[in-house]
Amino acid sequence: MSRNLRLALLVTDLAFLAYWIVSLASLAGLFPLPASLMFADYDNPIVFAWNWSFLPLDLAFSFTGLLAVAAARRGDPRWRGLALLSLAFTMAAGGMAVAFWAIRGEFDPAWFLPNLALVLWPLAFLPGLLGAGPHSSIPESR
Repeated sequence: MSRNLRLALLVTDLAFLAYWIVSLASLAGLFPLPASLMFADYDNPIVFAWNWSFLPLDLAFSFTGLLAVAAARRGDPRWRGLALLSLAFTMAAGGMAVAFWAIRGEFDPAWFLPNLALVLWPLAFLPGLLGAGPHSSIPESR
């Protein structure tokens, strides 16, 4: 696993785990989050449910990404499959959010750009993971 992929996975996955921990703590009433940090219509029950519907997908990409990093550190070749799953889940989550905000016509950079980044940054690593990039470490068939 390249250093850049490891860093991208760790930053993204740990940030999302932190996001959900803070969200859960706020929901549990441990501390209120300022309205300025919330996305549009956060108090709307449908939008609130929409946000929470991402929890399983976000956890899936976070855990598969962290497992990929751990597997790569152990020299386990299964890291590649885990990384591919993580990147696919990451792109799906980002794409769903981008589509939602675009349909609503809401382009608040604080919410739209990070989700767009979730769609785009995995694209830099997919060719190498699939064996098609210039830095691919998958041997070609003879």
